[in-house]
Amino acid sequence: MAGSEEQTVDVKSSLKNWFSGAERVVVAGIGNPFRRDDFVGVKIVRNLQNKVSDSVFLIEAETVPESFMQQIANFKPTHILLVDAGIINKEPGTPQLADPTQLIRKTSISTHTLPLRIFCDYLTQTTAAKIALLIIQPQDTSFGEGLTLKLKETATNLTKQLQKLLP
Repeated sequence: MAGSEEQTVDVKSSLKNWFSGAERVVVAGIGNPFRRDDFVGVKIVRNLQNKVSDSVFLIEAETVPESFMQQIANFKPTHILLVDAGIINKEPGTPQLADPTQLIRKTSISTHTLPLRIFCDYLTQTTAAKIALLIIQPQDTSFGEGLTLKLKETATNLTKQLQKLLP
């Protein structure tokens, strides 16, 4: 548990730097509700509901983030944060902030209809927003509902950090 908390703290400085100058932020939670820890991104967005300002647009994208492309563009964000589970070859619950163009090549798990790379490329072309992926190493993505204890802890820690950093 202490290791996961330390790693979550490490990502805090990356998030703080990335959010510098943020005025209007989209936070999109991506994941499959029937694949255990794959749902962590959506869980974090749900945790943020009613705890952020009107300058933050929260989206429970689940496995179809492409369905929200027009709403995201219409919001005119300065920053877009996509939160998703992904295989980053770290301890379960480890978060990592990454540039979409760099991490997409390394990530080997995807439950999405449209690859995130294409989604991010489209958003880059239609908005002037900074885009980042907050990827969290899952422990269990087998069929089933509910996060593992490790991912519940990570979701809680990241929710608290995001609440402090969001405009």
